[in-house]
Amino acid sequence: MNKFRVAFIKAGWHQAIVNNALVGFEQELAEQDVENTLKSYDVPGAFEMPLLAKRLAETGKFDAIVCAALVVDGGIYRHDFVAQAVVDGLMNVQLATNVPVFSVSLTPHNFQPVDAIEAFYTEHFIKKGKEAARAALMIHQLQID
Repeated sequence: MNKFRVAFIKAGWHQAIVNNALVGFEQELAEQDVENTLKSYDVPGAFEMPLLAKRLAETGKFDAIVCAALVVDGGIYRHDFVAQAVVDGLMNVQLATNVPVFSVSLTPHNFQPVDAIEAFYTEHFIKKGKEAARAALMIHQLQID
């Protein structure tokens, strides 16, 4: 396999937790000994991920794009409309550009900024980052006859 070229977009809200998706992604690529070029990009929030994903996909420089965010119910607005818009946007990007786009975007209903919950989501993002790496590699290696 040629060098696997990946763009990894991370939303800034709850950054200390979200960044762990990239940690897990990198760990999985290293464990599988995958030669890669991984470029990380930060955006303010999840809502901005689809636009940057589209811009990056249109460059032709990436084999896959991975996006990570933690979208929580802030009590002022409903987080579900943000999450749905993001997922729809990311799906549209991959269908329009033919570049696979993967989401490590979690939308917990009961997130609270307490140590035990933050620790749980930190570990969960590492796990989800590894899963995204496996999925991205599987799609990258898939042969269409």
